[in-house]
Amino acid sequence: MMRATLLGPLVAALLSILLAGCNQDIAGQPQPPPQEPTATSVAYFCSMGILEHGGPKAQAFLAGKSEPVWFASVRDAVAFTMLPGESKDVVAIYVNDMAKARNWDRPEAGAWVEAHDAWYAIGSDYGAGMGGKEAVPFSDEKAARSFAETHGGTVSRFNDISEKYILDADESDGDADVRPTKPMPKQAVKQ
Repeated sequence: MMRATLLGPLVAALLSILLAGCNQDIAGQPQPPPQEPTATSVAYFCSMGILEHGGPKAQAFLAGKSEPVWFASVRDAVAFTMLPGESKDVVAIYVNDMAKARNWDRPEAGAWVEAHDAWYAIGSDYGAGMGGKEAVPFSDEKAARSFAETHGGTVSRFNDISEKYILDADESDGDADVRPTKPMPKQAVKQ
């Protein structure tokens, strides 16, 4: 009986040490550069082509993988990091930098920023690629604040985006009716 009582805490301590070591290994890995989506890039959650959706996109690199996991919206990438069943061995996440993008629907090649370095307009009147709420990323805080002043919402950093905003269903979300809150513009808004 004594052995079983001591074994539980010992196993828990050993597992926490091993997991801490894994997180340090991931944190120490070099970040691969962002890639550009192609006609064969498929969104993780909806299994549709990335290029079929307008608005900012995201990509995440997992430890030991050379190809990114693609997301049709930035909100999906943030959700990926919050959901308990998803991989936690993320080496880097990149989001389209809407401060550099001239075209909302198709941000130009090279318009990427590391997700944790970006500023996000949360709660604006611009919807995600498949409708619903979006976290609109900017590399420049002033550009994010200007966007939020014009289009509503607030400005947040990646780790401060609320789980409620990302994971709660939109009022407009439904089985057959998912639309952006505002039609997607053809050009990104100049700041």
